[in-house]
Amino acid sequence: MSDVGERRSGTAAPVITVGPDPAAPAPASPSSDFAVRADELALVHEHGLEIKSRSQWGYARRRFFRHRLAMASLVVLVIILLAGAFAGVVAPYPFAAQDFAHSGQAPTLAGHHYFGTDVLGRDYFSRVVYGIRTSEKVAFLVAFVSTFIGTFVGALAGYYGGWVDNLLMRFTDLILTLPGLPILLTAAAFLGSGDLYRIGLILALLFWTALARIVRGSFLSLREKEYVEAAKAAGAGDARIMFRHMLPNVVGPIIVNATLIVGVAILTEAALSFLGFGIQPPNPSLGKLIADGQDVSQSMWWLVTFPGLAIVLIVLCINFIGDGLRDALDPTQRQRA
Repeated sequence: MSDVGERRSGTAAPVITVGPDPAAPAPASPSSDFAVRADELALVHEHGLEIKSRSQWGYARRRFFRHRLAMASLVVLVIILLAGAFAGVVAPYPFAAQDFAHSGQAPTLAGHHYFGTDVLGRDYFSRVVYGIRTSEKVAFLVAFVSTFIGTFVGALAGYYGGWVDNLLMRFTDLILTLPGLPILLTAAAFLGSGDLYRIGLILALLFWTALARIVRGSFLSLREKEYVEAAKAAGAGDARIMFRHMLPNVVGPIIVNATLIVGVAILTEAALSFLGFGIQPPNPSLGKLIADGQDVSQSMWWLVTFPGLAIVLIVLCINFIGDGLRDALDPTQRQRA
């Protein structure tokens, strides 16, 4: 490559070089770029500066773990439910085992009857544990069936709107206007009581209305979103749009409502069993235990106290967990995480 220059008055003219400057550093090759990036990533990882993206469920899980009351309630509830699920292992005596030699014994930690015995000498700790197992079966059945019905009805009403929305919501309003307890008593009298699955289905058919209204309101707002319009333009069917694209955005309210239904179902089942229209012997039930012990509650206070405490403790734990889930799944709380 030639240099162009001229000299005037004995001074050197600037030299203009055409082509790459030999003094300039050589351009980095692709392999060297990858090596530099790898070194930077290693340095970031070594000093703990690596940033990981967190999903929506990650934020919700973190907020729920910070809710101390909800976490404590979750631990207590898991212990109670596990004791009921493994009642055959936890209970020291069978549910109907009688021991007339120890009838009417008060609660004591020194002996084997921690919650005392009834007039027939049956261990009340064992009976309460078996009653918890029955109550949790009914509660989870009610929560599952009512959540399915409420979600399905609310999704259809909110997505289609128009006459479908009017028809489904008027039917929902009709169910809401019915007096709950008289309807339950009448249904139990005609359909029969005593079977926990029958009682669970009767309760579920009345507990889905609140969730249907919640899901319907959420779907009414979600169906106007851009991703729904994009899914329609892409040729997605209505069922796929509702349950694949829209339903995941309503999971939070559904979970919270299903949690609260569990507590309401336990209370309602106990009330029905107490009135004689719920679970009947030989199936154990916390409400039936309270009903059996009310005649001698003045002299044997433990016969109504311990089943009642079990119901109150379960419902309180469920309500506190529901509050924690509601705060954790609320997107407006993300700034506090």
